[in-house]
Amino acid sequence: MARGDVRGSRERLLKAGDAARALGVSLDTLRRWDRQGRIRVMRDASNRRQVPESEVARLSGRAPRVLTGTALSARNRLAGVVRSVEGDGVVALVEMQCGPFRVAALITRDAVEELGLAPGVRAVATIKATSVMVSRDAPEDR
Repeated sequence: MARGDVRGSRERLLKAGDAARALGVSLDTLRRWDRQGRIRVMRDASNRRQVPESEVARLSGRAPRVLTGTALSARNRLAGVVRSVEGDGVVALVEMQCGPFRVAALITRDAVEELGLAPGVRAVATIKATSVMVSRDAPEDR
């Protein structure tokens, strides 16, 4: 993987030690991965390693944490793209594609207008529920 310069990068960068902790490896392992080209690192003006957040997500197998910039207690946030908005009077049905999942929300028409929701717009579905149900499509043979 190519090394890059931190200047001009718009992606959130982590200090090498923080990236190593997030990956559950030692700093020495992270440095070795850099030398082997297994991880993409950037260098700051002092030549210190900076690791793009996307690299940590790629190597950890976890999706990057979505920060919405708002102070909410809800932790289930799915970043996605609005696929459709169907309005009917005071309410609207908004469908979003969040990774491999489709999420539908019934919200007020005013909220749709205030948020500027339309097909193709990036948005975050925040889910706060009093109950969550889990099911399986088909029972396994035991």
